[in-house]
Amino acid sequence: MTVDGKEMILAIDTATRYAGIALYDGQAVLCEETWRSNDSHTRELMPNVVRALAQQEITVQDLTGLAVALGPGSFTGLRIGLSVAKGIAFVTGKPLLGIPTLDILGYAHARQDLRTCALVEAGRGRFCVATYRRGQALERLDEYRLLSPADLVASIEGPTLFCGEIDASLRSYLQERLGDLAIIVSPAECLRRAGYLAELGWQRLQRGERDDLATLSPIYLHHPAAGVEA
Repeated sequence: MTVDGKEMILAIDTATRYAGIALYDGQAVLCEETWRSNDSHTRELMPNVVRALAQQEITVQDLTGLAVALGPGSFTGLRIGLSVAKGIAFVTGKPLLGIPTLDILGYAHARQDLRTCALVEAGRGRFCVATYRRGQALERLDEYRLLSPADLVASIEGPTLFCGEIDASLRSYLQERLGDLAIIVSPAECLRRAGYLAELGWQRLQRGERDDLATLSPIYLHHPAAGVEA
């Protein structure tokens, strides 16, 4: 179904404490909300989705599809977002499209002439990390990794743009250890936006893709030394 002749996709991201939703029609982000959650995704997500739909005067049946952040990220947060997205997709029969969390950041910031390192917090002083470059399409240059700040610094071989969940402590550490090799975007630019998630989901939707509700699952990273997941 379309609304006033427009298709529309709902994006849901609860991968970390920074959560977000967006409505996107292929031409514009019609509605977007981002917030920092204190482990309250269950209580916060659906009221925000309902409010966004009401603001655009539509229902879930009017959606063309849904995009959801797959991780890596918080175990609980990922489960909540994926459960809600799967529930809506199951009830409506709309396509569901999973997008890796770090790809959202890479898509927003990567450039052809500079390696871009995307980060999200993983707890216990560690970060989920991937490196990107972008020409006509987004290119991920390595695997999704779980690194300490020291391991992250040791992996940098040249000028690198850093984006994502970078607090003041990590910002100072990267600048101190890497100097001019570290190009760190501003706190506002670091914000992971559901609008970019929606756009990536939209691109998959236009290619006729959809994920299997029964098999789509979160991306978790395993730290071989600690034996824990993120």
